[in-house]
Amino acid sequence: MPPLSLKGLHKRYGAAEVVAGLDLEVEPGTCHGLLGPNGAGKTTTLRLALGLIDADAGEVSLLGHPMPREASRARQRVGVVPQADNLDPDFTVRENLQVYGRYFGLTTQQIEARLPALLEFAGLAGRAESKIQALSGGMKRRLAIARALVNDPELVFLDEPTTGLDPQARHLIWQGLRKLAARGKTLLLTTHFMEEAERLCDRVTILDRGRVIAEGPPRELIRLHVEPHVVEIHGEGLDAWRDSLAERHCRRCERVGETLFCYTDAPQALVAELDGIASLSYLHRPANLEDVFLKLTGRDLRD
Repeated sequence: MPPLSLKGLHKRYGAAEVVAGLDLEVEPGTCHGLLGPNGAGKTTTLRLALGLIDADAGEVSLLGHPMPREASRARQRVGVVPQADNLDPDFTVRENLQVYGRYFGLTTQQIEARLPALLEFAGLAGRAESKIQALSGGMKRRLAIARALVNDPELVFLDEPTTGLDPQARHLIWQGLRKLAARGKTLLLTTHFMEEAERLCDRVTILDRGRVIAEGPPRELIRLHVEPHVVEIHGEGLDAWRDSLAERHCRRCERVGETLFCYTDAPQALVAELDGIASLSYLHRPANLEDVFLKLTGRDLRD
């Protein structure tokens, strides 16, 4: 049985259908990414999965428990890392872990036995008595993830765990999440960082307007939906070159702001021509999950 199964989910707020017939299964021991632009229904889907709100129609099974009817039982075996830090600023690192552990009915002895491993995981082994205000943003996020593991959960929900962090902190958290996956934990990750999803996820589901528009392993989605090479071009006189470049070298191209994105199977001739145009600069790279995301959901800003 999958740790999380959503079947035919619908959720409406007034006239807006936020989740529209959603089907999703998360396989055990995998990291599953839930991606989508703002307003796609990601947060509502998480709230439905955790039994925090009722669906208008459909079924939710969390670790074998029907939701929200058996939400309290299911959540005993779940860890949640919220998007915004909700650590208690008046407590130390140790006290934050202790208090959270008591929510799951753990005794003081049980929590103390788990503290060294949790602190080690968070890279805070020497900071147990530090106040939360003394921690950097990366430390706080690592502590929030460690706190979500205090009950040794089978499934961990991670809602944009690296938002607002610098690259060094982000890489440390990625390292920790890979350790969790190696221990057989099941992870459900929402993120706006496509590189994060591509690095961590075994499988991703892309939502838009409450519906699944693509699902599969990241590399498979890249292969299916976009050309293998992308050449990003910008510089003076780009408009004068756009039509001829696209016609002769690109299977598909998009102008976004000051940059022309050229998608192609064979970039060599385009790159050779660009090398002879001093006014234009370019970046040649392999296609990635962000290209898939933007092709399927569009490049317009969402509120």
